[in-house]
Formats: sequence, C-alpha cells, structure tokens
Amino acid sequence: MSDINKSIKKLICYGIEKGLIDPLDVTYCTNRVLEVLGADDYEEPSESFENVQLDETLDELLGYAVEKGLCEDSIVYRDLFDTKLMGCITPPPSVVAKEIWGDYKNSPERATDSFYKFSCDTNYIRRGRIARDVRWKTDTEYGELDITINLSKPEKDPKAIAAAKNAKQSGYPKCMLCRECEGYAGRVNYPARQNHRIAPITICGEDWGFQYSPYVYYNEHCIVFNKKHTPMVIDKSAFEKLLEIVGVLPHYFVGSNADLPIVGGSILAHEHFQGGRYVFPMERAEVETPLVFRGYEDIEAGIVKWAMSVIRIKGKDPARLTELADKILRSWRVYTDEQAFIYAETEGEPHNTITPIARRRGGDYELDLVLRNNITTAEHPLGVYHPHAELHHIKKENIGLIEVMGLAVLPSRLKQELEQLAEAMVSGRDIRKDEVLSKHADWAEDILARRSVNKENVRDILREETGRVFATVLEHAGVYKRDDDGRRAFIRFIDAVNDID
Repeated sequence: MSDINKSIKKLICYGIEKGLIDPLDVTYCTNRVLEVLGADDYEEPSESFENVQLDETLDELLGYAVEKGLCEDSIVYRDLFDTKLMGCITPPPSVVAKEIWGDYKNSPERATDSFYKFSCDTNYIRRGRIARDVRWKTDTEYGELDITINLSKPEKDPKAIAAAKNAKQSGYPKCMLCRECEGYAGRVNYPARQNHRIAPITICGEDWGFQYSPYVYYNEHCIVFNKKHTPMVIDKSAFEKLLEIVGVLPHYFVGSNADLPIVGGSILAHEHFQGGRYVFPMERAEVETPLVFRGYEDIEAGIVKWAMSVIRIKGKDPARLTELADKILRSWRVYTDEQAFIYAETEGEPHNTITPIARRRGGDYELDLVLRNNITTAEHPLGVYHPHAELHHIKKENIGLIEVMGLAVLPSRLKQELEQLAEAMVSGRDIRKDEVLSKHADWAEDILARRSVNKENVRDILREETGRVFATVLEHAGVYKRDDDGRRAFIRFIDAVNDID
C-alpha cells in the first residue's frame, strides 16, 4: 500500500499547490480519495511533493484501480474513474463562483484568467490531450486560415461502444450543456463531470452559465448557455444577449451557431453561444464594400472580404446595432432570389438564417452577420451551401460557427491519412487501389500535376493544399459567390433591406 499512499499524497499536494484544496480540507479530501479507491487503511508518507505531474499521478492511481478491479482498463472507464478522483479535490460550485466574481471586481481579464486556469488544473480541460491536436496556418486570398486536426476527443474502444449500446437510456442530464452536468458522475455513454464548474452569469435579466469547453478548439474557448433547456433561436434577443456578453467580457468575442439544421451546430436543442480570447481570421478580414443602411447612417457597415457572405456593422450603441441586425435578419428570413438560387422556404420548410458574431473593437461594438441557407437538392443532398461531395475526403461535416470564422476543425482520421498519402505520393504507389486513401486520389493526382513533390516537401505541400481545400469549403458554404454575379446578387439583398421601412 506504500506506493499508492505516495500517489494519494501526490494528488493532495497537487490540489494544495494549485489552490484547489484549502489546508483545512486536507484530511477531508484525503478521505474522499480513499473512499473512491476503496481503501480502508492509509499511512501518510512523511515526504512532501512539489511540482506534481498530474497525468503521471492519475496514471498511478488508475493502475491501482484497474489492479483492484475498481475500473476497467479502457479509456472510457479510466476517464470516468480519474474524473471521480479529481472531483474529490475540486471545490464546490459556491466557492468557485465567489472567487470568480471576486476576481471580476478587479478586472474581467483576471476573472477569466483564473477560471480558465482552474478549469485546466481540475483536469476538466485535459492539457495533455489538447497538446496532441495538429495545428497549422495556410495563406489564402482571405488571409491566413487556421487548420486543426482534432485529436483531443478520446476514441472509444469496441468494448465501451458495446456497453454504451446496451446501456439504459437516461434523460438526465438532458444534454451536454445542461446545468445538471455540474458534478455529474457520468456513465459509459456520458462523460463524467465531477470536476466541472459553472460560473453563474445574468444575461438580459435571465440566469445563464459560463464555462469552458473541455476540448478547447482555440484559446480560452468558452460556452455561455441558458440555464433553461430551451432551443437555439436567432432573433432580436440573440443579438441583445451577444452584445451584452461582450459588454461584460470586452476582451472576448462571442458568437452563435445558426438555428437551422445543416448550417447550425451539433446542439440545437439548448440555447448557447461560444466565445473566447482569440482573433479569428474573419475578424482580421477587412470590409471590401462599404454599405449604408437607410435610417442607420450612424452605423458603419460593409461587406467583408471573406469566403462566406458576411455583413459587418459597427457602432457605439449596442441598441442601435441590435435594431439594424434584427432588420437584416427579418429581411433575410423571407428573402428569395431565384436568379441567385436563394429560397426563403420550400414546401413550408424555412431555409434562411444567420450566424452572428459579436466583439468589441476599441470603444465600439461590432457584429458580423453571416448569411446562411440550408436548402438541399438531388445534386447536393447534404446542402447546396455546404461542402460539396468532391471535398468530403477532407471535410464533410457541417460548417458551424468556428469554421465560419476561419478555423478548420478536421476529423482525426486525417492525421494518419495525410501521412500515408505523403508516402504514397513520393513512392508512386497506386493510390486508387488503396482502400483508405482512394478517396484522396483525384486530389493527389491534381497536386502532382501542378507541383513538384519530393520526400522533403510533400508534407508541407499537403498541409498547404489541405488549407486551400478548407478555403473552398467556406466558399461552398457562402450563399453569394465571389464573382460579379454573386456581388450583384448580394447588393440586391442589401437594396431589399433598405426598401423595408
């Protein structure tokens, strides 16, 4: 038991070192850990531990748990178990909330800095896994785009998949964003959240929550969500909420996924926004066509030089921005332009919506309104304004808020596939005969026809070409194409907005 005693004390020392455990709570927290480990005996080691490596310590404790039959040796079960251990040293929600808002009185930056660090220190954000993500930038006509291959979500093993399939279905919590996730023990088909804490925040007079995403697609990736399980809706109140949030957290951007399938996010059943401290490529993009909206001459407006169709409005009064954004949204909801293949609805199904993003720029408030349409056809059954079939070898999934702003979240399969493709392209192997790589064959042949590829440069070339595919993905998602016909059609919509009183 001596080795496990050392591991237990290391976890407690880690908690003290990170400010998770008050010295008065050491015995209490130690007993909580012993309870989880099913241990009746404990002799505290005499040595103290500093600069404790959390992943290493948890692995030691997990090894003990597996040996004693407390935990199956599978990533899903290990995650459930080590989160239970971290819950033993995570302060209760009331203590965390008091500290966050105490820090906020000093500055909003101090509040988010400390809460983000806390979310990492509790292992709710697993730093080691985030570090595995593959990231690079690609120059395009829209500026540098951010490309990521996401590896931080654990892959379930077959045994866990089978167990999840046979597990009893539960409606608690209702979804991954519900407040009931805070402290939840989890199950084989639902992640444990004993180490998860939510900061309470009031938005437009309603109770909301502020938390960080455990997968951190970009710096300080946060989620702001309605504490009621209520569906996503893009309307005037959504603009009011977004602008109020960046008033409370002026160093963060915040945006919303659209509220329709195909062009929306993965969770449409629960109202939420995503934000963070990160400058996305779209934010860096300049206005290329200035606009004037009648009755809103005090609002600076324009079409952004971007792969998708973006109207940017900026001003000092958030109420005025909200009014104009609402007018644009209401106009877009009912707008049809058959010449441009824009249909507000077909057979009673609505198609037009907006992906909005709010930020502060100096003393001004700024909204980017990205026009979206989710119409499908026989030729494009997944969506006309969605990555077309020839791009699915790289990106088939919906284009949500994060991608709209210029950060590609690509599937984990690409890490291995691009490496294998690089070897095949250099060796001259027949890619079309490879079961895994054949989907990339047309793309690879096109690259080889245009570029001089060798062992030294092939990986850099593939990264660059992947970034260019993502730029095309965004162009496909844009409702107005970046040619003369598309520009004229875009202006027809702006004229339609100005024609409305």
